[in-house]
Amino acid sequence: MTETYLLTLSCPDKVGIIAAIARQMEEKGCFIARSRSFGDEETGQFFTRLAFRPTRSGFEPEQFCKDFQPVADKLEAEFQVTNEDDKVKTLILVSKSAHCANALMAGARSGELAIEPVGFVSNHHTLGPALSHWGVPYYQVPVSAETKADAEARLFELIEETGAELVVLARYMQVLSNDVCRHLEGRCINIHHSFLPSFKGARPYHQAHTRGVKVIGATAHYVTSDLDEGPIITQVTEPVDHTHRPEDMIQIGRHLEAQALMRAVRAHAERRIFLSGHRTVILT
Repeated sequence: MTETYLLTLSCPDKVGIIAAIARQMEEKGCFIARSRSFGDEETGQFFTRLAFRPTRSGFEPEQFCKDFQPVADKLEAEFQVTNEDDKVKTLILVSKSAHCANALMAGARSGELAIEPVGFVSNHHTLGPALSHWGVPYYQVPVSAETKADAEARLFELIEETGAELVVLARYMQVLSNDVCRHLEGRCINIHHSFLPSFKGARPYHQAHTRGVKVIGATAHYVTSDLDEGPIITQVTEPVDHTHRPEDMIQIGRHLEAQALMRAVRAHAERRIFLSGHRTVILT
């Protein structure tokens, strides 16, 4: 069966972008199977995700990229070509809660998520036994004010050793330094336990209960040096009322956190997300 490839491209919006891409596909004997695009009037940027299949034997992605480069230069475009079946090597960071990590692992094993988990990293030993059944290496990297720099250096070593292309903070309860956030820009996803209003600090669901909120939710976003304010990828919510206890909200919140994180990781792994300043463009 012929393999399917993905072309993801962003550039300043102008007349003729689609035509230029289509001509190149025709010249190279590539059949366009699916495509989505968006022209952002506010920023003047154009984004496209295109699935294509070669109709000639001997297709080489590297050569295709070299041949496509003059087109990209003319369009002032950044682009990438990947095999649609490629799985994104993913490092999962956890602390003491396993619900998000288990959801990611189940999604990976079932084929729902196009990721290849390459390890767990935790600042605690707590989840080692609970996650051992997945058969994925578990690395304990303790973090304190005195050891934070060494711990982050070890994280980078693990990223290098495992070949991780994506880092997921699956309820990892440590703040990453600005240097780490900059280094992992666009390839580190976090899950935050709130929609609106946002309750920061300890016992957020107890705070929400005290304030009598009517909606709780979770937000998955890319990590930046602005704590919990990175580009939002997905948000999910569920209504609650005066009958819900804090314990009920915690249980609902865990489900929402796992759901939001799954959606965000899926979109990233399928190369559907484009960063546009402080926002994301997600082509479904």
